[in-house]
Amino acid sequence: MQEAMLWHKEGKKIRCELCARRCLIPEGEGGFCKVRVNKKGTLYSLNYGKIVSMDVDPIEKKPLFHFYPGSHTLSIASIGCNFKCQFCINWEISQTDRITGKTYTPEDIIKIANEKNLKIIAYTYSEPTIFFEFAYRVSRIAKRYNIKNVFVTNGYLTSDAIKKIGKYLDAVSVDIKASANPDFYKKYMSVPDVKPIFDALKNFQKHRVFIEVSNLIIPKLGENPEDNHKLVEWIIDNLGSSVPYHLLRFTPIYKMSDIPPTPLETLERFAADANGVGLRYPYVGEFWGSKFENTFCYNCRQSVIERTGIFVNKINLDKDRCPNCGFKINVIR
Repeated sequence: MQEAMLWHKEGKKIRCELCARRCLIPEGEGGFCKVRVNKKGTLYSLNYGKIVSMDVDPIEKKPLFHFYPGSHTLSIASIGCNFKCQFCINWEISQTDRITGKTYTPEDIIKIANEKNLKIIAYTYSEPTIFFEFAYRVSRIAKRYNIKNVFVTNGYLTSDAIKKIGKYLDAVSVDIKASANPDFYKKYMSVPDVKPIFDALKNFQKHRVFIEVSNLIIPKLGENPEDNHKLVEWIIDNLGSSVPYHLLRFTPIYKMSDIPPTPLETLERFAADANGVGLRYPYVGEFWGSKFENTFCYNCRQSVIERTGIFVNKINLDKDRCPNCGFKINVIR
């Protein structure tokens, strides 16, 4: 148990300022996430250092296609989430009430990354906001060793949280569902408002964190083309046309096992629309062989990164420029 960050007292209760829910927590109780608890007027994190999942992944799995393409990450997670998605693929660790996991120190994580010769740590699988204190301390040490830090997040952080970790965070993959349809978020994810996600995206950019956005398309319930079109326009207007954009396939699971998988045709149609609106790098995820899995120069259409699913086959770049026409590609290598 570790004293939490980003909170203040309001009488005998505590206001948590970590995620956009800003829970007001009575004595002896926890917030919506259940891992931050008010004990005698102090807010504590119950899952600090308790790692429930650790693995080595291609960076493309996050999905991050333009951030050190072809590299690998040390991926870690703790119990908990501030969403209640009825279709969560990691529901065993995100939706449980039990605090479990093997205890590590921040120094342990850095040692493991160095032993495996990994230069990126990804805070992923569950929502990294919920193990913020541990991620913050790991990321600070990682910077000393020239190790990059990546959040795979639902984007429901406060501006204070982003300001706190922004100087240590190198990239984010912001995972949007159903094109950020507000009714879908309320009904199937128990999220009252989507606006904080858009605020967070702008804050990440303000703090110069590299951004990629994914959009999970759910058949029947969350596959409105107009919502996708609106989201893409917002990205272009507020973040720029070079932000990589991933259309992800829904997989039947958890409380939505009766919903069919998303057809490839749907995802490619949404990707084509994003490209037509002016977004330069739309991708289709979880389908190997899609015409939207490679990176092309937006200017001359030269292939600059070739992939098979999440695996990079060839990088044809002159640093961050197209070798054919010299056009600058939004990629960090």
